[in-house]
Amino acid sequence: MLSQLEQAQQKWGGSHSVIDAWLAERQELLVLYYKVAGCSPTRDGKALPEQVDIQSFCQILMDYLSAGHFEIYDNIVEACQEKGPESAKLAQSLYPRITETTDTALDFNDKYAEINQETHDLAEFDNDLSVLGETLELRFQLEDELIDNLYSNHTE
Repeated sequence: MLSQLEQAQQKWGGSHSVIDAWLAERQELLVLYYKVAGCSPTRDGKALPEQVDIQSFCQILMDYLSAGHFEIYDNIVEACQEKGPESAKLAQSLYPRITETTDTALDFNDKYAEINQETHDLAEFDNDLSVLGETLELRFQLEDELIDNLYSNHTE
């Protein structure tokens, strides 16, 4: 996912401040994901992450989802519509697929954002985080396709 992000930043970085900020937030989300997933020197892969790390990850996850749904997607879809019917059609087909990934992220947040490790069983945490990671990877691919659509040339 990080290499995918780097490619996106190289390809569209500097093209628009909103997209730059969104990709920077994606990077922050991925760093926290890897931290809670145990892909960090601070987690030995066996112990669960600290509650504060889970909460921080859930907060940035919600911020990222909100930015996409309430600030960025509509602007990109509208800009694609202005480019022509082919671009608009692709954008309109991608948006519902991106929206489908939201439910998994919201379920994860609902389950773990306010969890108390001392009173709750976290036996499913690693599996739920893995499912979320796969979902985020798909979401990022779809978002990148949406951004690419905005900057690609389409014929009428």
